[in-house]
Amino acid sequence: MLKVGLTGGIASGKSVVGEMLIALGAHLVQADRIAHQLMLPGQPVYNEVVRHFGGGILNPDLSVNRAKLAEAAFGKAPSSAASRIGELNRIVHPAVIRSQEEWMEEVGRQDRQAVAIVEAALIIEAGAAKRFDRLIVVTCSDQQRTARFAARQKLDLDAARKEVARRMAAQLPEAEKIKAADFVIDNSGSLDQTREQVRQVWEKLRTEAAGETRKNLPS
Repeated sequence: MLKVGLTGGIASGKSVVGEMLIALGAHLVQADRIAHQLMLPGQPVYNEVVRHFGGGILNPDLSVNRAKLAEAAFGKAPSSAASRIGELNRIVHPAVIRSQEEWMEEVGRQDRQAVAIVEAALIIEAGAAKRFDRLIVVTCSDQQRTARFAARQKLDLDAARKEVARRMAAQLPEAEKIKAADFVIDNSGSLDQTREQVRQVWEKLRTEAAGETRKNLPS
């Protein structure tokens, strides 16, 4: 089995690339979905997040309001983001990483030649890159990033630009992520262009996963 991390900046198109990889045969889990499950009422992570960030982040039914949590964590300006994001990450990341490891182990038991992919925005920032055999970084232009975020969040371009800048300030610069990558997929062009890059990366991953399996077979 080959363990692969899939990451990139906000609105770069990680999920689009992930869907393409699934269509080709990859196993994939999204760290965001794991975190969502861990922050359901009654879960230890939920209790810690509420204790640190207060009841103001909750909906009337006591579920976490993700928009309010994001505002509390990122702050009103990039300069105020780091300490609160660090606080949130220290609560959530260890539990998410444990769940990821358990998921990958289960995938490996079911398919020894599997390519198991974890899609997560903060793989490198969380110090989790070393847990993977290969790292894919998805990139796009700043203009596309803003436009995609605006469409997704139903914001005007100016508000989206400010919010993207605020969130990107809490992440490693894209250039640093690219340096750490084994594969870079530029999602600035058409979907067909992205799909072709994904296909080429997939062929390499699949070949490597098969090679790892043969290497680990008893002689």
